[in-house]
Amino acid sequence: MPTKDRAETPDSEQLSTTDALQQWRAAERLAAVARRGRVAAEAAAQAADDAAEAARATSEAAKAALASMTLAEKSAAKTAAASKVVVMSTRADLADAETDLAMSEIGEAVAHDDYRAAEERARGDSSAG
Repeated sequence: MPTKDRAETPDSEQLSTTDALQQWRAAERLAAVARRGRVAAEAAAQAADDAAEAARATSEAAKAALASMTLAEKSAAKTAAASKVVVMSTRADLADAETDLAMSEIGEAVAHDDYRAAEERARGDSSAG
């Protein structure tokens, strides 16, 4: 999920402490969602790899069973092909999840910096008065 560039967000010197804290919290939530998505994508990738291995084992067993070899081999090949598609798709999802995570962590860091700057300005304003 892309984050806003600094050029698109209000100047960090203009953000109130409350606004900066809200942005930081929103960025933290996005990062948490991206982390959960990455975990789910990794689990799906592992399951897909396991399914591909099972399909290969099924294919070998089919070759050993002479009477049903032709039918079983075709079925196993279809299963392996379907598993390969799932593996590739899941790996792409994992790559997307990792990108989303990285982008959300960048957004979180920017929001955190903005919050710290706003907090420092607020401390400076209150000590000047």
